[in-house]
Amino acid sequence: MAVVNLTPDSFFAPSRVRADRARKRIRSLLDQGADLIDLGAVSTRPGAADVDLEAEWARLEPVVRAWDPAVPLSVDTTRAAIVQRVFDCAGPFLVNDISAGEDDPRMLETVGRLGLPYVAMHKRGNPRTMDALSTYPEGILPALADYFRAFAVRAEEAGIAEWILDPGLGFAKTAEQNWEILERLGELQALGRPILIGAADKRFTGGDTERAHRLALRGGAAILRVHDVAAARRTIDNFLSR
Repeated sequence: MAVVNLTPDSFFAPSRVRADRARKRIRSLLDQGADLIDLGAVSTRPGAADVDLEAEWARLEPVVRAWDPAVPLSVDTTRAAIVQRVFDCAGPFLVNDISAGEDDPRMLETVGRLGLPYVAMHKRGNPRTMDALSTYPEGILPALADYFRAFAVRAEEAGIAEWILDPGLGFAKTAEQNWEILERLGELQALGRPILIGAADKRFTGGDTERAHRLALRGGAAILRVHDVAAARRTIDNFLSR
């Protein structure tokens, strides 16, 4: 999953692109080996300011209206209204929601009604508060397992048949907790859902994204959300060739 940020302030500057240059960037990412493109129009970096609905849509609309249906599309949003608008423009796509439906009470119902696949990510708080919310008395892996077992019930009630688990590296988690999740990722496979890992270039990696990706693959991750597609593709190919 290759990241394309239609924002001026996402934490990884090379991933930012203006809407009028998005098509060229997307073609380059596909040529490098991306399997799907994840469009985001709101930064979720620590300290990021809120963006209102119409500003988010203004960034997304020109890109999704011109979307090539042959290219698998994911959209990173927490808003049900954005999901509906993207669907009306581009048809079915993968909804990548960092709030697992908690930020918009209409999200899960909308995804279920439209029959869309869904990424549910674990987080606490918002970009301005999450760094202070990383205490898990029961341990980070048991906390994640409990969270996603509860989410499975919510997803079933909303009619969401196909959903992917994202443990939310960097969101209300310390560096040590992030590495522990990667080291013990296989424990989350017991939940029976594909796992997405978004570790690329986050602070806790200290620049060693490749190590994080190797651990993710060893733990059974099905999707890597990345900025450097060529490097991730090499890591995947090396892992699969063993």
